[in-house]
Amino acid sequence: MSVFGSLFTAVSALNSQSQSLGMISNNIANVNTVGYKRRDAAFSSLVTSESRSTAYSPGSVRSVQNNRIDQQGILQQSQSSTDIAMSGNGFFVVQQGTDLGAEPLYTRAGSFSEDSTGVLKNTAGYTLMGWPLDQNGNRLPGVDDVSSLVPVDVAFLGGFTQPTSQMELALNLDAEEGERAFPITAGSTTDFSRSIRVYDSLGNGQDLTVNFRKHETPTAIVQGTVNLADIVGDLSTDPTIDPTDTFDITVGGVGPTTITLDGDLGKLVQDINTITDVNGNQVAFAEVNPAGQLVIKSRNLDAEITLADGAGTPLNDGLGLAGAVGTTLAVDSTTFNRLAEPVSTPNSEGWWDIEVLHPDGSTVLLQGAINFDGNGRLNAEDDPLTGEVLVDIDDINFTSGASLQDIDFNIANFTQFSGEYNVIYSEQNGAELGLRTGVSIDSEGFVSAQFSNGQSAKIYKLPVATFANANGLNELSGNVYRESDGSGEYNLREAGKGSAGVIESGTLEGSNVDLADEFSKMIVTQRAYSAGTKVITTADEMTAELLRLR
Repeated sequence: MSVFGSLFTAVSALNSQSQSLGMISNNIANVNTVGYKRRDAAFSSLVTSESRSTAYSPGSVRSVQNNRIDQQGILQQSQSSTDIAMSGNGFFVVQQGTDLGAEPLYTRAGSFSEDSTGVLKNTAGYTLMGWPLDQNGNRLPGVDDVSSLVPVDVAFLGGFTQPTSQMELALNLDAEEGERAFPITAGSTTDFSRSIRVYDSLGNGQDLTVNFRKHETPTAIVQGTVNLADIVGDLSTDPTIDPTDTFDITVGGVGPTTITLDGDLGKLVQDINTITDVNGNQVAFAEVNPAGQLVIKSRNLDAEITLADGAGTPLNDGLGLAGAVGTTLAVDSTTFNRLAEPVSTPNSEGWWDIEVLHPDGSTVLLQGAINFDGNGRLNAEDDPLTGEVLVDIDDINFTSGASLQDIDFNIANFTQFSGEYNVIYSEQNGAELGLRTGVSIDSEGFVSAQFSNGQSAKIYKLPVATFANANGLNELSGNVYRESDGSGEYNLREAGKGSAGVIESGTLEGSNVDLADEFSKMIVTQRAYSAGTKVITTADEMTAELLRLR
């Protein structure tokens, strides 16, 4: 049995060494194939078990393929901006053709270029797949699996226009600007004005004007109708005023406080101005305006004023306040729109009215108030991630045939310091019509297009597919791989995050084949094959000797 067993063992050795040579030859043939991953032969014995130690039955040998897919190939610089390589773990996602729903495949061969329709394909004809982005370069929600990927198409037939969806001004407003009365009257002069060009959906440039007016704190106000400036001395001595007149005033929940007309105009103003809350803060402010009329204001935003009859004879028209008795007064919400809600106690010297005008110069697209704190910073809550303070300008009709447009106005970089008005910068994300001049891919996997209008746009983001066991992938023609039970399921990641590698632009990954190593293995394989043939020759001679026995 051992002589004939030796023949079979030697044959299995020749078969295994032949497969090893086939792998070596395939590796050598693909030494210049972009992204190629070599295979090695691993040998294992097949043993025939025997129950007796005095007899031996030879077994055989088999070769097993060892994929080296997870081994990095050398990175080589390329002259094409759409050539990409993976530095680290992961694969590019590709598919055959451009039809959605085709089988996803995975490759490290990143030699991509445009076909006749503008779709990026590699030299094997496989289509590059990516996540589509919105006009702000952000991924769409709920796109985490391969079914959400689309072919990367950079054709831009007819050019590219991008309607403005966000604009921003960074400027300083002069803190020494004089305040004007509130509310702001329509058509009043502006303290500072600045225009910013945006683009509609047709690519037309549209100039919006932003006007700024500093004003008093928007508070509840009671204003008399009688000129008191001519009254000298004690108010009670004036024939138009009943000396027993009193009135009750409640401001922002403080009160009621009874005010008695038992002195001159200055005492009346002082009595009102000394009304304080439990913390000693003044809650009301009284003054006589240039027309001689008594004006009472609440000191704090949203603090209402209520006037009521006092203990004496009901208030008559001697102060011009009779019409307000029994009435609660507050800031008129129709004249006071807070563009950004203050996050701390509003600064009474930091209120500005902002007005955004349509390009026609008369239509008001947005108007409202903002407040600056005592440090000159915008008194508003910003986005904790972006630091933006966005104000919505909705349904803009540019009357150009373009679609209605919404624009987010970022006012986070407004300041109020003493000094000249100063615009630091203005920017927006729109663009007029431009023809594509180039395409590039960065290390984060963003596919960007550049245009003749000087704009660039991020249009896709390339995912990186990772596997628990990359060496378990099934290889297909064209240097691509298919998911298998041995590899585990794919996991789509963003480049450079988690275990995903970084994408290198203008670079190609070379084959991980080492020619010196392959030639060394080929010599060893050749000798092993020769030794196997020698075993067959010897076994044949021994069998012949056996047959010659008489």
